[in-house]
Amino acid sequence: MKRIFIFLSVLALTATGLNAQILRTTCEQGQIEGELHNGYALYKAIPYAEPPLGKLRWHAPVKKAPWNGVYKSENWGDRPMQTTDPNQNGNALPMSEDCLYLSVATPAKDKAERLPVFVNIHGGGFFTGSYSGTQDNFVNDSIVYCSIAYRLGSFGFMAHPEAAKESERGIAGNYGIMDQIMALQWIHDNIANFGGDPDKVTICGESAGGISVSILCASPLCKGLFRRAICESGGNFLPIRKSDTSVCGSAQDMSYAMNNGLAFQKKLGCKNLSQMRKLPAEDIQAKTEFEKYWPLVDGYVITGDTYQAYLDGNYNDVDLIVGYNSDEGSLFVHGAGMDAYNKMASDNFNLDKEEFQKAFPASNDAEALQALRDVFRDVAFGWPSWAWASLQSRTGKHPVYFYYFDQLSENTLMRGTRGATHVAEMPFIYGFNFGGRMTETDSHMAQIMERYWINFVKTGNPNANALPFWTVFKPGTPSVMYMKNGFFLSSEPNKVQTEFLEKYLSKIRNNKK
Repeated sequence: MKRIFIFLSVLALTATGLNAQILRTTCEQGQIEGELHNGYALYKAIPYAEPPLGKLRWHAPVKKAPWNGVYKSENWGDRPMQTTDPNQNGNALPMSEDCLYLSVATPAKDKAERLPVFVNIHGGGFFTGSYSGTQDNFVNDSIVYCSIAYRLGSFGFMAHPEAAKESERGIAGNYGIMDQIMALQWIHDNIANFGGDPDKVTICGESAGGISVSILCASPLCKGLFRRAICESGGNFLPIRKSDTSVCGSAQDMSYAMNNGLAFQKKLGCKNLSQMRKLPAEDIQAKTEFEKYWPLVDGYVITGDTYQAYLDGNYNDVDLIVGYNSDEGSLFVHGAGMDAYNKMASDNFNLDKEEFQKAFPASNDAEALQALRDVFRDVAFGWPSWAWASLQSRTGKHPVYFYYFDQLSENTLMRGTRGATHVAEMPFIYGFNFGGRMTETDSHMAQIMERYWINFVKTGNPNANALPFWTVFKPGTPSVMYMKNGFFLSSEPNKVQTEFLEKYLSKIRNNKK
């Protein structure tokens, strides 16, 4: 009996040692401890940078200094200053400028396991969102799941001449993107201590998160930080935004962004940047028109027109999944009719109004509403996704897998849409529940889509036995994975609209009339 007791004690100590190895580890800042969550180790809030407070407000992120003792990463970090947060978990968190945290959820029981790593970059238009939460299905399938927070709105993207003078590179803005890059660098340098493989990192984002992914794929600062990328409804390929009036806005021109920064200073009633830094964060948040603040071309983080960079083959060539949904614009465009349609044609497509009306026809208010929703879909998500897939398939060496999601489901944020609205694919991949019912067909599709994503993270290829075969994208051939009541390969969707925008945006780039 005594021998059995000793044997069981040894087993208990061994198990404790294994758990301790994943629940407590080291990073470059020191020792860190997580907690056991659903059978795996979860580190909820790892500070990768110093809090951007005081003089660090509107400043490039500064790497987190070493700490003494053991850092207990058992509570989620505050969400960034913002307007609202559609993520219910994030909504329960307070807002704070002290927000530069990332999470690591690891199933590894030994540092030597070298598991693939998935890094989530949340969406929310660069003015809302939270990094909190994890993805049990991915973690339970031997993937280390990370999620990163970054500064939003004016806190993350305001450009100001005085901030540029402070910078050794003469730049301002893009703090939110620099936050993302510092977080990726931290993951690259430290994830092996959590059982992850720094050479098998996949970055993924939806909406603004997807736009971020495309910016990171084009940025020279990210060379070697990730091997694969997934973009759901995003892409930074539109002409550089230089004014308030153009619908064709992607990364902002520096001068335009600087003017917005000076206008914001005036709105806050301040004489200079120093006074702006002394204001309470809540005062800035209350007066911020969050949608005005966006990534900008600074020659450092974003070096120029991303479309041209991909045309020249000047980008981080990685394995890629990219795609969008069939009725994205239904989430954003409401109550519009012929007046709004005619104004859109005159104000934003004046270089070729007749061709615009052919590509997006409308003769009454109901048709105008749907046309304007399609304009939003194709300008913001459809054309950038197609451009990215087409350019990389032409100038890159790594495979591109292009999808089009058109499944009508109750489990979305909207009801009664013509097709799949913005974010409608997310419950099918990540198991989110937006309050609707998943049919039997929905559930089977969700199983397959989740497998596609997991397979891609592990191997760079979404395919496996018993799954509908997803071929590498080749423009002009049926190589887009069309997702509707199942899966089948199709030619590029919305081709008339895409071809119109390709020609029209080329005119804008070349400044031709």
